[in-house]
Amino acid sequence: MMGLGSIIGTGVFVSIGIAAGIAGPAIILATALAAVLATFNALNSAQLAAAHPVSGGTYEYGYRYLRPSLGFLAGWMFVCAKTASAATAALGFSGYLRNARGWTDDGSLVGVAVTTVAVLTLVVLGGIRQSSRTNIIVVSVTLIALLSFVAAGLPTAFRSGAQSLSPFFADSAASVLHATALMFVAYAGYARIAVLGEEVHEPRRTIPRAIVITLILTATLYIAVAAVSIAAVGHEAMHAATQQQAAPLVTVAREFRVPAVHWIVAVGALTAMVGVLLNLLLGISRVLLAMGRRGDMPSVLATLDAARTTPYVAVVTAGVIITGLAAIGSVKTTWSFSAFSILIYYAITNLAALRLPASERLYSPLLAWAGLAACLFLAFWVEWQIWASGLGLLLIGLIWHWIAASRMHTNR
Repeated sequence: MMGLGSIIGTGVFVSIGIAAGIAGPAIILATALAAVLATFNALNSAQLAAAHPVSGGTYEYGYRYLRPSLGFLAGWMFVCAKTASAATAALGFSGYLRNARGWTDDGSLVGVAVTTVAVLTLVVLGGIRQSSRTNIIVVSVTLIALLSFVAAGLPTAFRSGAQSLSPFFADSAASVLHATALMFVAYAGYARIAVLGEEVHEPRRTIPRAIVITLILTATLYIAVAAVSIAAVGHEAMHAATQQQAAPLVTVAREFRVPAVHWIVAVGALTAMVGVLLNLLLGISRVLLAMGRRGDMPSVLATLDAARTTPYVAVVTAGVIITGLAAIGSVKTTWSFSAFSILIYYAITNLAALRLPASERLYSPLLAWAGLAACLFLAFWVEWQIWASGLGLLLIGLIWHWIAASRMHTNR
């Protein structure tokens, strides 16, 4: 349930529509390929977590097994990826809320998204965290909504599927690779499972099993949603609904002959994306806190509140960055940038897994090589403007890291 709660969210409710506009019906294949890549990366994350069970993920693994510059880049790209994902979640929440309320003006998409980020930033500043019970409730509502969507859409999908799914490869192989890169982000929450080594029995056995089961369940659900959506209305309608309203599944559900199912989907989407946004605000701020303590970011980010429980400067900083990205107003841009950044982050994860001593390995090094090659390959199938901007941010990060390291050396 923790794994499902960390994964199912913006990806299924928004990114399927983005990727459908790129690959057409072959989004179904891209979703499956992304799940295979996610499994490689997740298992490598699991063996790193088993060998070095600390918070911080690849940021810490890079420092321990590679070199400080790569550890820093992992943290830097994590912040870039997750702030872009959070902005997409905010825009997705806004899209589904606007659709449910019948708002049609373009300006309200960004306005609602920015307001949502501001409100949830205040919630996180108050120190409120989701409990395991809350997570189960959120996951249950989301699963009910998605299963209702699939069940209600099957009759329409069967009637229209032959026409909507043909031709299956609507474009070139490049479009499938592009869509695979975008869909990979929809699985990226599995890292939450990998860092639970200190909180479960028999972690070396339990965590890999939980990861594989979670990814199988998630991939099955994603493929079912993608297949029903495209078979019912066609990939062009899915993409148009995403671009115009950022609420593709509700738009599709309105075409089904089951009353009120679009309301169930809307509630599930809103609940899921609030949960995603809360978790991302918490996660981003804690990584900024860790980087501030180590000197990789300005030390002010490590400032805690009077109760010494909440890194309020890091929380506000995360909220401001997410707000700025949400103001772009394009879910495709924010999600594509998240895809590039997270693929680079997991490339460093796989590289760190290759440096594990033989005594600490759970799997063959071939798994890490496969993950590393796939991540670096897919990262450059997003739009060139996105990966060029991402490389620019990598360079800026390295320059900042060099300046910060030089300053720390001088102070010593």
